[in-house]
Parts: sequence; structure tokens; C-alpha cells
Amino acid sequence: MKPSPGPSWTIPRTCRDHPEDVQVKSVEGSQVTVLELRVHPEDLGKVIGRQGRTAKAMRTLLGASGMKLHKRFTLEILED
Repeated sequence: MKPSPGPSWTIPRTCRDHPEDVQVKSVEGSQVTVLELRVHPEDLGKVIGRQGRTAKAMRTLLGASGMKLHKRFTLEILED
């Protein structure tokens, strides 16, 4: 499944050394949609950022997008 370009997909892709290894999978739940983000192991620290600031910023953008769409999103950053 290829995700539509959006904040959760574009930001990690443009900020990494291995953009071809960025994968976003959407898992629909009853109350929340979970976006599973997978990146190259070398890029994991860059996606999380210092003290989690980059990950927190992406989650904030998802929350704002969700408010506009009347949906709830959660971002999970997974290791391969």
C-alpha cells in the first residue's frame, strides 16, 4: 500500500539519508488510526530527534490534521 503524500509521509522522507526505505502503513482501529512508520536503521535516531523533538513534532502535525478531518491518529515509529 502506497500512502498518499502528507505530513506523516513527506517529513520523514525528506529529512533522511535513505528516503527509499521510508514506509508508512495505516492500521484502522475502532477509535483511532495508527500510522506505523518504518525507516532505515541508520535513520531511526534522526526520525526520533534529540529528546524526541522530531517525533513529537510529527505527532503534533498528525493531531492537527486529525482535528481537521475529525479523526484520531497515532504515530508509531518501528524498528526493522
